[in-house]
Amino acid sequence: MMAQLTLLPEINRPETEKKVKEALDLARDFIRMGFHPGIEAATTPGYSIIPPTQTNAFHSSTESAAIKNVDVEMKRREYVDRILVAVRRLAKKERELIMVRWFGDDDLTDVEAYVDLEMSHGTFYRIRARAFYKLAFALKLEVYSDMVN
Repeated sequence: MMAQLTLLPEINRPETEKKVKEALDLARDFIRMGFHPGIEAATTPGYSIIPPTQTNAFHSSTESAAIKNVDVEMKRREYVDRILVAVRRLAKKERELIMVRWFGDDDLTDVEAYVDLEMSHGTFYRIRARAFYKLAFALKLEVYSDMVN
């Protein structure tokens, strides 16, 4: 019997699911924060024996901190938007499962989520696995078997 020739590498499902779960957790955390810890401006003067130079660069620590805070907030928003766009593209049951489990008002465990969704344990994990698989490719988080040692 001949082995079938495959051109596609095999997906490492446990590692791929782990990366998708981490991405969903991080997006949920960013949403729940509603703010970011930010970078604070220095409030004490700094002295140097090197004379200041005149350039077009910002010298104010307040201005520098504000710019960094805006950049951090923008990157977080883009990350969350990217995750939510991928979730919206899932099938109805997959999308509902992800939204209830990760983006609902309450911090639910898997058990609480499948009870809320009135699903059996097996159905919940089957739908979740399918959703994770699709999200992994949509978000480019898939891990291939030959990549893991």
